[in-house]
Amino acid sequence: MAKPLPDGVDAEGFILTVPDRPLQPEFRSVVEDLVTTLSGRCAALDGLYLYGSVAHGRARPGLSDLDLSLVLREPPSADDSALLEDLRHALQARHPEVSKIDFDLGTRAEVLAPKSRPSWGYWLRHECRWLWGEDLSARFERLRPSRAIALAVNGDFEAALAAYARRIGDADELVQSRRLQREAARKLIRSTSVLRTEQDRDWPQTLEAHAALLLRHHPSMAQPMRFFLDQAGEPTAPADAFVERLNDFVGWMSRAATATVGDASG
Repeated sequence: MAKPLPDGVDAEGFILTVPDRPLQPEFRSVVEDLVTTLSGRCAALDGLYLYGSVAHGRARPGLSDLDLSLVLREPPSADDSALLEDLRHALQARHPEVSKIDFDLGTRAEVLAPKSRPSWGYWLRHECRWLWGEDLSARFERLRPSRAIALAVNGDFEAALAAYARRIGDADELVQSRRLQREAARKLIRSTSVLRTEQDRDWPQTLEAHAALLLRHHPSMAQPMRFFLDQAGEPTAPADAFVERLNDFVGWMSRAATATVGDASG
């Protein structure tokens, strides 16, 4: 019997790319509107890419976010930033089939810089679906799993999750707090990839797979990981209790990441 492939890689050991198949019918209208609106109104736009659950075909109408990476020709001016924010809000208001629309911004020079291979190169080649403009993902070769990619994509976990903790604490409405808790839980679970080793050959595609990889090396974290998996689906914890557990987990991750670096160098 053939040995099963590690999760998230192909037969040659390369990280899987986004499946090339039609978008879910429920989301075609919003994606078409986004492409038409952004390409027609934003002169600074160089390329437009879709990622996340809508790109992968596993989004849920009314519950899933719509996530896009925008590559700009130059760093955005104040006017460019204001325009993009106005367009984002307008698109979000007229498309209730998505819970939120998010833009990640980068410039063409940043994307194509040699040092960006494990960050932007990985991101566009393996996590994104090209929508409009020049497809810069074609400039990058396929990549195999590595801790360098995990650090390039999620090495910001301390700052990013601290920002979520502040926003959850400042949230005035329960709906807003619960949305932020869900986002923070998902970011935390994905960020545990920074604790992978160079011997790990799989590349998790789901939150559950990320949790399984973490617990392979740190089984004592099963209970807190179960808590955040639950909160990533349907948050129920009080905001203050969630933030306390978030901060505890981030502190543990920071210490564990330092120890992982020490083990690798030794």
